[in-house]
Parts: sequence; C-alpha cells; structure tokens
Amino acid sequence: MNRHLDALPVSRAGMDARGWDACDVILVSGDAYVDHPAFGAALVGRFLESLGLRVGILPQPDTRSPDGLAALGSPRLFWGITAGNIDSQLARHTIMRKPRRSDDYSPDGTAGLRPANATIVYASLARAVCNTVPVVVGGVEASLRRFPFFDYWSNRVRRSIVFDAKADLLVYGMAEASLRALVERLRRGTATDGLPGTARIAAAAAQRPGGAVDLPDYAAVSADTTEGRLAFNEMTRLVHVHHRVGGPALVQRCDGRLLVVEPPAPPLEAPELDALYALPFTRAPHPVYAGHRIPAFDMIRDSLTIHRGCYGQCSFCAIGAHQGRRVVSRSRRSVLAEVQRVADAPGFHGTLSDLGGPTANMYGTGCRLGRDGCAHRGCLYPDVCPNLDTDHRALLELLRAVRRVPAVRHAFITSGIRFDLALAGGGDAFLGELARHHVCGLLKIAPEHIAHGTLRAMRKTGPTAYREFVRRFLDQMKRAGQRGSVVEYFMSGHPGCTLDDMIELACDLKRRGIRPEQVQDYYPVPLTLAAAMFYTGLDPLTGERVYVARTDRDKARQRALLLCHRSEFHEAAREALRAAGREDLIGPARTCLVPAGGPRPSHARRRMPRC
Repeated sequence: MNRHLDALPVSRAGMDARGWDACDVILVSGDAYVDHPAFGAALVGRFLESLGLRVGILPQPDTRSPDGLAALGSPRLFWGITAGNIDSQLARHTIMRKPRRSDDYSPDGTAGLRPANATIVYASLARAVCNTVPVVVGGVEASLRRFPFFDYWSNRVRRSIVFDAKADLLVYGMAEASLRALVERLRRGTATDGLPGTARIAAAAAQRPGGAVDLPDYAAVSADTTEGRLAFNEMTRLVHVHHRVGGPALVQRCDGRLLVVEPPAPPLEAPELDALYALPFTRAPHPVYAGHRIPAFDMIRDSLTIHRGCYGQCSFCAIGAHQGRRVVSRSRRSVLAEVQRVADAPGFHGTLSDLGGPTANMYGTGCRLGRDGCAHRGCLYPDVCPNLDTDHRALLELLRAVRRVPAVRHAFITSGIRFDLALAGGGDAFLGELARHHVCGLLKIAPEHIAHGTLRAMRKTGPTAYREFVRRFLDQMKRAGQRGSVVEYFMSGHPGCTLDDMIELACDLKRRGIRPEQVQDYYPVPLTLAAAMFYTGLDPLTGERVYVARTDRDKARQRALLLCHRSEFHEAAREALRAAGREDLIGPARTCLVPAGGPRPSHARRRMPRC
C-alpha cells in the first residue's frame, strides 16, 4: 500500500501518482501537514475533497522565492491561504517579544519555518505564481483580522487583512458552509459576493449591500488620537452588537474603497458535523515527515473533538468570534465511531488523551430559546442564564459509552472544563464521575483571576463559584480514593488588572499553598473586547475607564507577582510591591510574598528578569 496516496498530495509526484494534471484547490499552510481533524488545513482539505475536488497542500513552503508555491502548479478554482492553527506572530515571538526557540506545529519543533504575517506573505507569493486564479484567505489569523484591528506587534491599528493580503475573498470562522457555497458559485461561474461568512473589498458605493450597517471609517479608527480611540471603540461596539448569524452586513470605508463583511454563516448542524469527522483522515503526519516528530501532533494524536462553539464570551478569548457562540455537539454514535477508529490504529495504548472541545462540559448543553438564542445577554456572565440548558446528562452518557469500548482503558478530559457550568448543571454526579474516571491526577480549570475588577473586565464570574468548585471536586476525589489536584490557570496583565489586583491574587495563592509554574501573559487578540480595552483604555460596551498594564515593565511586574515563589522573580516582585506601597509583604514573615533582598550589584540594575 502506498501511504502517500492515503493523505492529500504535497508534491508533483503525489499528483502524478493519482493521475492528476492539476489541482482544483491548493491549500497553503503555515503548519506541517498532519492529516488529523485537529489541524485546520487537513480539515478543510478533506472537506473540499468530499465535494469532489482535487486538493493539494503546500505545508510551510519556502517563502524566499515564488518557486516555493509553484511545486503543485496552479489551481483551477482557487488558492486557499492560511497561516496555520495559530497566529504567525505568536508562533515566532513571546508576548514579551522574545524570539521563540521552537514551533510545535513544525517538524522536530523547528522555529522559523513560517514567516511573520504568514497570510499576507503566502497570498503575495500565490499571486506571483498565478494571478488569474482567486486568492481566498482564511484560518485563525485571517479570520480574527477581518475588521481593522489593533496590532500588538506594531502598536497601531491596521486595516482589514483583506487589503494587505490583496485577497479576492476572506472566508472566516470554521468556514465549511461558506466554502461549499463558494465552490458551487465558482463551478457555475457566478459572482461570489454576498456569501455569509465572508469579507471582501468593494470598489464602489453601488456595491454596498442593502440594509448594511456602516462602521466608522478606517481613517477615523486608525487615528492615534483620543477621537481615534473613541471611534475604534464605537466600531468594536457595533461589531459586538450587529455581527451575528442572520444580522446585517457591516461596511467600512477604507482608502477610497469599501470593506464589506457579511454576517456569519450558520454553524454546521450535528449531522453535518458528524459527516465531517467521518472523513478518511489518516490521523497521522504525512509520510514526508518520516523520522521527524511534530510536537503538536504528539499532544493531540489520541484526542477527539466532541463539539464546536462556546457561549462563554470571555472578553479576551476569540473562540466565540471564530467558532461561533452556539454550541453544536456531535452525536454519540459519531464520537464512538471515531473512538473505535483511534482504538484500531497502530500504536494505540488504551488511553484517549482528551474528549473535549473549547470547553468539554458544554457538550449537549444549549439555549432553550432556540438555535441562535438571544443577542442581548451573556450565557454565563454575570451569572448563568436561566434560559441555558446546563444538564450534563448527555456528556455523562457519552463518557460512560466511551468507557465501555473494549480497547479503551482510560478516557481523560484534559482540555479543561467550565467550573460555573459544572456547578449549575453537573453537580456532584458529574464531579464524581469526573474524579473517578476522567482525570489523570490533574484537572485543568481557568479561573484567570480572583479580583472583582479584573474579572468584570474579563467577563468572568466571581471567585465564589471557583472556590466552591475546587472544594467540591477535591472532596469527590477523596471519596473516590483518588490522588490528584486541580491545575488552575491564571492570567497577568489583562486590562482592568492593577498591581493591587495582582497582589490580592498572589496573597490568595500563598495562603492556599499554590505555586503556579505557568502564567499566561495577556495578549490582545484581534476582534476581542479586551483588545479594544488594551488599545483605548476604555470598555467599548460601557465606556468605563480601564487600567492597562501597557509597558513591558508593567507586564513583567504583574507576572513576577504570580511567580514570586521563584527566586529569579524576587527582585521584580519586590519592585512591584514597593510601587504599590506594600512593603509589608516583603520580609521573612510567613505572610510575606518575597524575602527582603540585599543591595543589588550594579550589573543587575540594568534589566528585569526574562519572561
């Protein structure tokens, strides 16, 4: 059997083996090609293949010349461009702008195989290879930049990526429905404007869709002035209010042309999602990587996605903007069929590493008001909405069915759960089964913070539910005779978080004997409310002023307070405590966060610890 024929072709030899003279679609990706549904290019490639198209993939092409994209020739229908599963700048640099030493989506973790602003670079090279074929951009990087956005790396507001990539079309979100409609139109030779889930450039006002909502002009939102920041916040507010399934198109003037962003495409329904995950993925890296390991694949090879979407609406998170607010769950039959395929694969050792999604315990839950719920209230903030069906029985029944599969010895949930939802709909029955069967010693949750002001800016529930959950879960672990603990993820530097807030959190962790080893530094993800707060210092929905730790020094101080149990962060933490007037927390007492330090040598005054 030729294993190269099992996956989509990545070379002319692969095309020749299939008898193809050309591809209908060529996907260009910043990731290595792993034919697993957790990798976006593979998921889109297999979906397009199911529509009867010949699909090739160019993973991490050489960008030093157009020849890097010429390996498969020119596509008949369109180029599909994606930076990969993650933002290309984040793949290359830490939040503190230090170069990363590895890239988990590259063979052997090799850094530097995807360029900065990969979507723009790949699109430009595709045009150089063949400028008569449409260029369609998508994936996380493009999707979150469909509107003008604050660019953390250049510290300015950039226009929609459609303009800089010179793309014919941007397909945003999970994209299958939009791509199906796009393929139908291209096959018929009809216009591609007006497709839900897409963004494009219109040359004239006559192409403005009827009933569209006008956003402030790009010139206004990009101005580095007080008025410009207010305009940016107004744009963010309008997008937050109007950009939804069934809503109007959003239009913005930019450099004499119009940006037109159509409303999101409806998410796939459960039968469509089942069919997508039943496609013939090899669930392995392409054979060209033989002898190399791809770290991201090692982490997810025996994991399954059981639902899409998230109604959490955390202000710093882009999952809702990319996957949608409505949770769509796969059928139990579909999940069990995939479990069996994983169990039958060579090298399976009896452990499913994750049964999850954006939040594992949203499986089977949803709004009682109908498919799209309401547009006005958060489902989990400021508290759990009474219209939300939080019953965890569907998830429990799924987990029990998975445990009955003979080859499965362990089925873990490692992608994390939403603790407020677990308390509302799962209760001790869910926590008990979770503790007995689905936690490998550690359960991940993300309280993010405990200070009320910070949590309000994050759109997260208060600390009471978090503390109650930890208490009840650990009690269930004890009842089950299991040894384990809860891994709690916290964030530093989020808009609204002051030094006093970080000190409150650090003191709470000290009292409970928790020593975080990993801290998430806040990153202003485009298209999120928190990114607007970071740029403008104002909440775009309320107009309230929000404190922002904007400089690297401010961010390093906050991080040091969370990691103050580590000696290399002592001096930065002492500096933060002095700046906040909390010298009482410096010294030998048990309640102190850091010990008193002697005079620093002159060479140590030059820099903060590397973060």
